[in-house]
Amino acid sequence: QVQLVESGGGLVQAGGSLTLSCTAAGRTFSDYALGWFRQAPGKEREFVAAISRVGRVKNFAESVKGRFTMSRDNAKNIVVLQMKNLKPEDTAVYYCAAVHTVTGATPSRGYNIWGQGTRVTVSS
Repeated sequence: QVQLVESGGGLVQAGGSLTLSCTAAGRTFSDYALGWFRQAPGKEREFVAAISRVGRVKNFAESVKGRFTMSRDNAKNIVVLQMKNLKPEDTAVYYCAAVHTVTGATPSRGYNIWGQGTRVTVSS
């Protein structure tokens, strides 16, 4: 099993960019699909993006398509979420998540390993 730690959150103006990173401890990082989720104040946690075990397939929520990209480096046990053209509605705590899989899936649910979250605030 892997343990996840997010970093890179902060305060940014609308239209700006921010990059979130998630590093994992564990020897089987490439056995996991990875996802990013977010939870805004007073709202439920929602899916943002996911990447398959070897990074060939990616899946994005409609609200972030064209603005967010996701990549992973299995040799370094790291996954990155690059966020551009940020909007105030992107303000949330962002969580990295992992789920063990034997396929190239990019699930939007069913994750069972979570990081502690990193806060992103976008000012208007």
